[in-house]
Amino acid sequence: MALTASGREESTMAQRGSIVAAVGGAVAVGAMTAVQTRVNGSLGAALNDGVLAGAVSFGSGLVVVLAIALVLPAGRRGIGRLLAGVRARSIPVWMLLGGAAGAFTVASQGLTVGAIGVALFTVGFVAGQTSGGLALDRAGYGPAGVVAVTRPRLIGTLLAIAGVGVCLADGAVGSVPLWMILIPVVAGAGVSWQQGTNGRLRVRVDSPLTATLVNFLGGTIVLIAAAAIHIGYAGPPRALPTDPWLYLGGTIGVVYIFLSAQIVRRTGVLLLGLGSVTGLLSTSVVLDAFWPAPAAPSTPIALLAAGIALLGVAVAAVPWRRRTR
Repeated sequence: MALTASGREESTMAQRGSIVAAVGGAVAVGAMTAVQTRVNGSLGAALNDGVLAGAVSFGSGLVVVLAIALVLPAGRRGIGRLLAGVRARSIPVWMLLGGAAGAFTVASQGLTVGAIGVALFTVGFVAGQTSGGLALDRAGYGPAGVVAVTRPRLIGTLLAIAGVGVCLADGAVGSVPLWMILIPVVAGAGVSWQQGTNGRLRVRVDSPLTATLVNFLGGTIVLIAAAAIHIGYAGPPRALPTDPWLYLGGTIGVVYIFLSAQIVRRTGVLLLGLGSVTGLLSTSVVLDAFWPAPAAPSTPIALLAAGIALLGVAVAAVPWRRRTR
């Protein structure tokens, strides 16, 4: 039965409302990423070992998500579908590797944020994430399939990168090593791939919780191995910090990775990345305003950068209609 004009209008409004809600979730993902960045960076500085800080963060997150998955019936069913899919080889090995990108991101936070601050870390991270999201959507890597590089999406990406450029122009880039800028760029591109991979695994096992569990399991294995090698070379830290908030990075990661796996089907990789960029930049401004770092941009410049990124999200998210003659 064909929809009436009123029915079509209601369907369009519902679709737009769904997209708005998904973009709001993406912004929340970015905000939580910024908070986690500060927590893991502070833990890395306290331990003087960013890799060990990443292992602690991912390991604590694994404990939380594993407990949830085992308690909830839906979690146990998801684990059963995962194991069955791995045995039947209907779930390829590469779908299980999203945690490696997450591990690199968390390790890069511990290695750099204590020196460069959240905002400057965000500069490189956003540049990699927006570019990676555009390329992956065009290649059809995400669970939404091939997403065309339309003019609004391209403009939105360029605006997000322009916001990063504004932030970068005011940063004390000359005072930090080049590798501290390049590592967040690689981490941002890796997160775009991680979000697409987790989204596809979520579809295959029909459980965002299971996708999150796989992410944390893989990342924890990678980081524990790397931390063991680093401790064998450099020696263990002198003492563990006692501030409880320094150990919350993993729990925060559980929440935003679970949320990313849920909403990427609605937004696509690029739009998820753009929304999280907005939350990431905005929250970074607040964190650096109240908890400044030597290389952080001034608050007015950081606010301008966040505003430009927000405009980019709006341009990419709004379903612009073509003019008809």
